Amino acid sequence: MDLEQRVAELERRLAALEQAAARPAASPEREPDDELWALRGLKEQWAELGADNGGVLFTGAVRTPTGLRYEWQYGLATDTLLDDDWADTAESFAALGQPMRLRLLREILGGRCTAAELTELDGTGTTGQIYHHLRQLTAAGWLQTAARGRYEIPAARVVPLLVMLTAAGC
Repeated sequence: MDLEQRVAELERRLAALEQAAARPAASPEREPDDELWALRGLKEQWAELGADNGGVLFTGAVRTPTGLRYEWQYGLATDTLLDDDWADTAESFAALGQPMRLRLLREILGGRCTAAELTELDGTGTTGQIYHHLRQLTAAGWLQTAARGRYEIPAARVVPLLVMLTAAGC
């Protein structure tokens, strides 16, 4: 890895660490066999905010195979979710609707970050096909380009991607 790549990687790691440090870590007190501790805490939060219809929260603290850590959470009140135009999310879902794109995201999360590295994998297709999928994922916000032709999943998209995969039953 040349110096520019190393510096870019260090900057990305520092940004992720700073982002994680900006959020207070909560360690809820709970009984060891309390399976719904997170749900109980969420209900208490929504009640304090006066959200009578509740809401949805997704969160995660993960370490990728490359050693990067991501901590993230996001929530919305039920009323807000039901009032939003769901059609606005179609492009994001469509970008994930191709098995090859999901494989590319997994490979990028695992450390293969250039089109050349992705093309070397069995069954990924031609360079043109790889670039087509990378463009679709980038346009939908699931990827961004980093220094020297490297692709990465934006820090704010790592946990949401894993949440979507979990919700889909992976």
